[in-house]
Amino acid sequence: MVQKIVCIFLLFPILQSCSQAQSFNKTKLDSFFVALHTKDQNMGSIAISANGVLVYQNAIGYSLINKNKSVKTPATIETKYRIGSITKMFTATMIFQLIDEGKLGFDTPLASYFPQLPNAGKITIREMLSHRSGLHNYVGDSLYTTYMTSPRSEAEMITMFAGQKSDFEPDTKAEYSNTNFVLLGYIIEKLTGKTYAEDLRERVTSKIGLAQTYYGTKTNAVKNEAYSYNYPGQWAQMPETDMSIAGGAGGIVSTPTDLVKFVNALFEGKLISPASLELMKVMRDNYGMAMFAMSFYDKKSYGHLGTIDGFYSILTYFPQEKLAIAYTSNGSRYSYFDVFMGALNIYFNKSFTIPEFKTITLKTTDLDQYLGKYSSPTWPLKIVIIKKNAALLAQVIGQSIYPLEAKGDNKFVYAPLDANLQFEPAKKTFTLIQRGVTYLFTKID
Repeated sequence: MVQKIVCIFLLFPILQSCSQAQSFNKTKLDSFFVALHTKDQNMGSIAISANGVLVYQNAIGYSLINKNKSVKTPATIETKYRIGSITKMFTATMIFQLIDEGKLGFDTPLASYFPQLPNAGKITIREMLSHRSGLHNYVGDSLYTTYMTSPRSEAEMITMFAGQKSDFEPDTKAEYSNTNFVLLGYIIEKLTGKTYAEDLRERVTSKIGLAQTYYGTKTNAVKNEAYSYNYPGQWAQMPETDMSIAGGAGGIVSTPTDLVKFVNALFEGKLISPASLELMKVMRDNYGMAMFAMSFYDKKSYGHLGTIDGFYSILTYFPQEKLAIAYTSNGSRYSYFDVFMGALNIYFNKSFTIPEFKTITLKTTDLDQYLGKYSSPTWPLKIVIIKKNAALLAQVIGQSIYPLEAKGDNKFVYAPLDANLQFEPAKKTFTLIQRGVTYLFTKID
């Protein structure tokens, strides 16, 4: 585990002052990714730029694995990944452009566009950008997985949002909600008379030469787009969210190389005004406007995480060092965030030991003692522990199934979500530790 890290990314370096980046151990960074690939620990792609110049690129794993595993398409640095909530940075960029153009204001009420939504007259563009609206996060709703793979129109999404009560009064606190940015995407379309995809192309990607970034549709392997996978004993393809559901909150496809170009352009003032950029960076209750802040030793950066289906991504920029780094993953046993932090440690010549990735193999009968339905007084949903062959799986009722990896002594993990489960079979309990919070579950069935 990397030490001396303070991170306020949420659910969910040292450069020389001269014009050239410091030297770093590229061989070690290559070896780290070789280990991740050969041990089936992660699939993905990385890009690092210093002073606007690419200094490292790599890709591991596969963009496509067919059902019988007989065909595997290796990922390349040009493979495109769904970037999830990093999309919010693009949406916010276009909103700031419209504000800079005088077509929209920070204090414009949501009611100007969608008066039927809860508290629409009290919610402003500013509060939506900074997750202070109180609008319920539709992705966290228990019904989300029942419709996420099917297309929905704007009217259908608005009807759903209108039926969800606010979680709190506007501007009383901050709480992450994808609903804010789906609505901001719709507002962009209303102001321009164009689709989000057209606005993205005209306002961002064509301006700064992002040839591999666009609003996604159904995944197309011919276009070198990756599918996402989890690992219940082998890589298995995940269900695919329809992009009409993700919208301005998570609908963009890109590459790490394009992402570092984007964040460089954003901080160089090529997309929005310097004043607007400063507003994006201001943190209130750990939230900026479509940005989070992150500290690495004595250095500070700004960026965003992204999660959709089995895709995990991270993009961040260190202004003082003019360093940008992006990592996108379409298959994650070893946490994508730990991959990212490992790459940072190697780049900045900090202490980092490449994990050995030892595998513990259990018999299917060994898993029987863990099976059953569990509940916790401090966790809102029940968790069912099941098995498939010799793999242990966890399912939060109404949500996806997650493969658990054995670590020995009754401990299992799901690294992508930083979930650690410590079972006590004799007591018929397990302790879930996730992001530093502990929950005790007891078997009820």
